[in-house]
Amino acid sequence: MSSSSANRSSPTSYGVSPVIIIQGEHDAYHRQSLTTSSATTPIFSPTYLKEEDGQTSLRTLDNVRDQVAASVAVRMMRKLKTADNTQYGVAVTLSKKDDAGFLRLVASHLASQPPAALKEKEYLVAVATTGAGDTSLLICGTDPAKVQRAALLAMSKFIGHIKPLPGQEEGPETIWLARVRGLAWNGYDEAALLDVLQKCAQELVDPSRPPPGSRGIDETLALARTRLHRLLPRQAFEELRDGDIRVPVLLVDIRPAAQRAMHGQIPGAMIIERNVLEWRFDPRCLEGRLDIATRFDLRIIIFCQEGYTSSLAAASLQDIGLLNATDVVGGIEAWKEEGLPIELELEP
Repeated sequence: MSSSSANRSSPTSYGVSPVIIIQGEHDAYHRQSLTTSSATTPIFSPTYLKEEDGQTSLRTLDNVRDQVAASVAVRMMRKLKTADNTQYGVAVTLSKKDDAGFLRLVASHLASQPPAALKEKEYLVAVATTGAGDTSLLICGTDPAKVQRAALLAMSKFIGHIKPLPGQEEGPETIWLARVRGLAWNGYDEAALLDVLQKCAQELVDPSRPPPGSRGIDETLALARTRLHRLLPRQAFEELRDGDIRVPVLLVDIRPAAQRAMHGQIPGAMIIERNVLEWRFDPRCLEGRLDIATRFDLRIIIFCQEGYTSSLAAASLQDIGLLNATDVVGGIEAWKEEGLPIELELEP
């Protein structure tokens, strides 16, 4: 057999995979086939190539960084919340070699999004890098005033940890960058930063006027009482003595020690001050819960001095599932007027 015919014979007969040559317009690529297939796909996909000045080149590190920045921007847009007419959100990503430059890329991708992607609203976002050592923080948006308010509030909330990069104080900009020291951007830090953006995304209002959605204390108290079957002092006293009630009935005094010392106490009442009330009675609570608070059907009758704070406290217990909670109309003052038992001795 001639050498030319040997070269033309199929190398697979000797267990050798063929080498396939793919001739492109500008260059040649080759790979070693894993089968006897005549597939001619090059090892480098043409989609990874670009042409500049008539020359073909592979993707660079800058291309990769730009792609990662774009993915962070997209991830940000998917989790935006809305306050008034501004969308806001927080994203955390791993620290890069050039954090500031990378975060500027993220900001540019956010700014280049079509209006439909951001639902034609303003936006205010923060992107933080996390890792060992100092990290960076970006705050950017469509309104320079909101960006600056968010920057100032972030520095106030994380005082001593955030320092703006040089040049950030020159004037209102839609991009603000800072170095961060001593923050790991855990869940608590991220939630605190989100709170900063939410406050700054809201439109400024006259501070002498109530914010939209807020309620005065009178309305709040009235709404709380609509949820309660409130008891007159005599009714509460009789429930405590009624043996037919099949669930524990507890009379709870939530007043501070000074009021108890000055105005007396109701015999047999449990003393649970207001600041720990929910923790003492929530059956879900593992620490600080009372031994008796293992069920949600407890009949808890709360009283205070005059019957105002007790209504808010009883509604709060209902919020955590204790639907039998209620309070005494008029508090201990009405209890005493009814001539019901009272102890005037000071606490030991």
